[in-house]
Amino acid sequence: VGSVLVVDREREPSGILNQCVHSGFGLFHFGEVLTGPEYAERLVNDAARAGVTLLMETFVARLDSSLNAEVFSKTHGLLQIRPGAIVLAMGCRERTRAAAAIPGTRPAGVFSAGTAQRLINIEGYALGKKAVIVGSGDIGLIMARRLTLEGVEVAAVIEIRRTPSGLPRNVSQCLNAFSIPLKLGHRVAAIEGESRVTGVIVEPVAGGHSIRIECDLILFSVGLIPENELSAMAGATLLGSTNGLQLSGEMQTTVPGIFACGNAY
Repeated sequence: VGSVLVVDREREPSGILNQCVHSGFGLFHFGEVLTGPEYAERLVNDAARAGVTLLMETFVARLDSSLNAEVFSKTHGLLQIRPGAIVLAMGCRERTRAAAAIPGTRPAGVFSAGTAQRLINIEGYALGKKAVIVGSGDIGLIMARRLTLEGVEVAAVIEIRRTPSGLPRNVSQCLNAFSIPLKLGHRVAAIEGESRVTGVIVEPVAGGHSIRIECDLILFSVGLIPENELSAMAGATLLGSTNGLQLSGEMQTTVPGIFACGNAY
């Protein structure tokens, strides 16, 4: 390939890595255990040495099946781009409280786990004093530890399944090591509070007595959805059950010349 252009809407390259201040990255590529920002810095430096051009704070507004892209850049304004090939690497977005269909009021203090991670690790906000985490995905487990280290009491992690969703090592390092309760086979039946969260009602999935847990912060870690609005705009075939992409063995979408990688598929 003669030249590579990376277009990204964020201020800094590397996406979600920048807010992942915990270690655990880099062992495969660099033979070292690195934090997310450390790992990201090495990848950006490698890309720069390879001659890759990064166009930050740039939003892709349109993409068609002929590989015509219309982008809006904070620095360069409106641009029309026609590359020889496109790699879709938009990642994914988080499922929200609405996706979990939990009834109750709509108070402040309800966040998705990834949003809370960004607000704490990058923006520097304190989100609450006592938290409940819904879902035991890896982001939720990591945020249980992060909140504890920030002085927030994590009252419980609530998981509707009978087994944790995240990696066993994260259950061990993020929950067990900090004595954070994990309630398997339970669900949040209701959220309480008016202007601010005051508590949640938790009940066993198999039936039984419900309990009330007092809290002023709720994080949802209930799954991810591939970010494929641009893919659909270009005419690529999506998999309805996951919103992922139908790809060939060469990671090419159903549109010739458009490929995908990472959580976008």
